[in-house]
Amino acid sequence: MPPSPFSSRRQALRELLRTADLDALLVTDLVNVRYLTGFTGSNAALLVHSRDEEGTRFCTDGRYVAQSATEVPDLQRVIERSSALALAEAAAGLGVRRLGFESDAVTVEAHLALTDAAGAVALQRAPGLVQQLRLVKDETEIAALRTACAAADSAFADLIAAGGLRPGRTERAVALDLENRMRGHGATGPAFETILASGANSAIPHHRPTDTELRRGDLVKLDFGALVDGYHSDMTRTVVLGPPADWQRELYALVAASQAAGRAALVPGATVSGVDAAARNVIVDAGRGAEFVHGLGHGVGLQIHEAPALSAAGTGTLASGMTVTVEPGVYLAGRGGVRIEDTLVVREGVPEVLTRTGRELVEL
Repeated sequence: MPPSPFSSRRQALRELLRTADLDALLVTDLVNVRYLTGFTGSNAALLVHSRDEEGTRFCTDGRYVAQSATEVPDLQRVIERSSALALAEAAAGLGVRRLGFESDAVTVEAHLALTDAAGAVALQRAPGLVQQLRLVKDETEIAALRTACAAADSAFADLIAAGGLRPGRTERAVALDLENRMRGHGATGPAFETILASGANSAIPHHRPTDTELRRGDLVKLDFGALVDGYHSDMTRTVVLGPPADWQRELYALVAASQAAGRAALVPGATVSGVDAAARNVIVDAGRGAEFVHGLGHGVGLQIHEAPALSAAGTGTLASGMTVTVEPGVYLAGRGGVRIEDTLVVREGVPEVLTRTGRELVEL
């Protein structure tokens, strides 16, 4: 049998541990535990030994005995309520002398407790090791993201076909309608709180839906995503209710050109700041730079916002298999705003676009 994606990820982590001169890593961030094991419960810790799977231990509490047997069948399990402390105590008996811990996910009080539990084992800060692996998605992850994007695409198409975007409906009602349609297409739920912003509210980048009614002539901005197998999709589309005014057409065309430039810049080896600049310069050159008030995009996966950050302040370069959003926006206070967003996989040549909904201005 080929190795599971989880065992392959743990093996990749072992290589990082050896480079860092660590005997093991105590993983306490539940997102990282899920990435390395497939466990979806609310309490767990994982000790990944740098030597092999034999020295690796998974720990959860009694509520999850049956669930962990199903989700984590390939690791030795420890059943204790204080999962992290139990594994820290067990480390010495597993031949661990230098134990890394996720210092970016541990409080000061928890660190003191871990130090006591570890005894003679030396604790060493090791932030971001698992996140380093999570930067590049494997094909299992990309398949889940592709399915999540498809659920969102289908829900949006259904909403439009059913006349769900029409004058008189409230932002709140449309957002709930869209979220329920995503569930109907196989999503566990929304990937995040849906942004539904109409009229002047569309100029607020992260507007929360209210009882404001949609009106004829409004720009309506929808930023939404579906959650499937723990993976988050993310897309934004902006539509207009009725024939668009000239300023709305011009604003939409500008953002669309910026988004196209950002997509085209997604190539392995590109700097994240350079990708941001490629899209941002289109808007700056049009005299609207001050109205593009956020970064171009972000990584997406087991969390809705992950590394890398596509922004002027971002650091690092893109690699094939990274999954990111490209979402420029221009916001005219008191009038309205436009944002267009896709989720894409960086590939050799051209990126794979996971969100399949068209980008033309839709007039409803």
